[in-house]
Amino acid sequence: MRRIRIGMGQTDPTVGDLVGNTAEIIRCIEEARSLGVDLLTFPELAITGYPPEVLLLKPQFIKQTQLSLAEIVEHSSDMVVVVGFVDGGDNGDIYDAAAIVCQRKLAGVYHKISLPCYGVFDERRYFRAGSGCPIFSIGGVGVAVAIGGDIHGTEPAIAQTCAEAQVLVNVTAFPYHVENGRSIERMLVAMARRNSVAIAYNNLVGGQDELIFDGSSLIISRGGEIVARGRQFERDLIIADLEVVEKHLSQAVVHTVSAEFPALAKPALSAKPREQLDNIGEIYRALVLGTRDYVRKNGFEKVVIGLSGGVDSSLVATIAVDALGSGNVVGVSMPSRYTSSSSKSDSETVAKNLGIEFKVIPIEKAFGSYLEMLSELFRGPVPGVTEENIQARIRGNLLFALSNKFGWLVLACSNKSEASTGYTTLYGDMAGGFIPLKDVPKTMVFELAQHRNHEARREVIPLSVLGRAPSAELRANQKDTDTLPPYELLDPILKAYVEDDLSIAEIIGRGFEAEVVVRVARLVDRNEYKRRQAAPGIKITTRNFGQGRRLPVTNRFEEQVNTF
Repeated sequence: MRRIRIGMGQTDPTVGDLVGNTAEIIRCIEEARSLGVDLLTFPELAITGYPPEVLLLKPQFIKQTQLSLAEIVEHSSDMVVVVGFVDGGDNGDIYDAAAIVCQRKLAGVYHKISLPCYGVFDERRYFRAGSGCPIFSIGGVGVAVAIGGDIHGTEPAIAQTCAEAQVLVNVTAFPYHVENGRSIERMLVAMARRNSVAIAYNNLVGGQDELIFDGSSLIISRGGEIVARGRQFERDLIIADLEVVEKHLSQAVVHTVSAEFPALAKPALSAKPREQLDNIGEIYRALVLGTRDYVRKNGFEKVVIGLSGGVDSSLVATIAVDALGSGNVVGVSMPSRYTSSSSKSDSETVAKNLGIEFKVIPIEKAFGSYLEMLSELFRGPVPGVTEENIQARIRGNLLFALSNKFGWLVLACSNKSEASTGYTTLYGDMAGGFIPLKDVPKTMVFELAQHRNHEARREVIPLSVLGRAPSAELRANQKDTDTLPPYELLDPILKAYVEDDLSIAEIIGRGFEAEVVVRVARLVDRNEYKRRQAAPGIKITTRNFGQGRRLPVTNRFEEQVNTF
């Protein structure tokens, strides 16, 4: 028997910050060494951050990545370290790679084989696929290395584990969406049992533009027992002991690493795996992490939010406070002639509950001036959507004036239901540098608000906000249902059409009224021009707008429906 103390550095790199990312890796190496770790892993592309995209086309970026790896090699000492990096070939090819390092030497390199090119992934555009599947003999223990999807049932990874590896290290950068963590865990547990191989699954953590990486790294015994689970949505150093049965390693082993694992020499660690959050808890934590990392990694300190007294802006302000602290969030109420007294008081109450700076800038004078300036041109037509949108754009203008003056990042408060249907104003409520709720349907906005109140055991977001019918308040007695189906009906149709890619006929076949489905689908397709101009926002569903769903703006296709 051999007992291996495995450590996994669940790091939060910033794309392109080679110096900062390398420093974090080295700090983790020093901490792991003090805790007696034998084998320490880091996520996919931990040195560069993921995804580096067109930075990969810069030769200087590849060169500096190699220098960062060399610095890590110098700190490896007697510990075996597996770290993700970009490997540049002599012929100009580059590989998504994992370096196996020990005794201040580069003992081996693994090149990723399965390069995904779907949804948010675009790896075939930049990387060449690897071909070799070595097993590394480390102190007589067969350790296989795989990157990302190489482990997800691909033939090379299965060949590695079934041959003679006792431990399979999977370094990955797998973006979060709701439920994916549980499905990955089930797959890995089944794989460990089926192949009698221990698995160390090391996932990235942090926010990168619209992507969130949740961590949730796993160490699984060869019997399928979850020995350790990394924190969700937080940096972590996960350490656990694995006992492996000695095997005779055949000629399939092509790399030998100069390191010894002690035979049961260390006192065993005893720890229980951390429990997982429920779905709504995961989503809330993802939104907080995504907001924090986007703001901080892009050099901002404070954010400004238009507080309308509605549920969307109240939730965004709450997320921002949890991400950045109340001292770094400013709420601005911008009432018009149509803003109700309850909305005014609720926006002030939300700001008070959160302890944030609160400002009131009435827009009536500006709105009146616009109407006066346009009165000659607008003579005749009945006031309508144009006059409504002017109010929204005045508010967007004011928020960006504050942003320019004080260096605050504007957080927009639109949600996925509004963006899907175009029920949102370009350069108005869409105006912002980041949209935390961009991939969050309206019905889920209410769930998240209730979740946050439940966690706080108090009304952070007042019940008067949660109980009020949604309204843009851009005309008298306006309700969202004047324009859209009720969100309880709208959101399931949107999920079926946008995320599940069902046809109109298939959605109607699920029992939805045909005219409603057709109207919703047409709204989605005709408002891509708005969504294309929106700021980035956090992806939490299986398919978000942007990288996840690339619809041509100029597009005349309409699905033919003969059901009614």
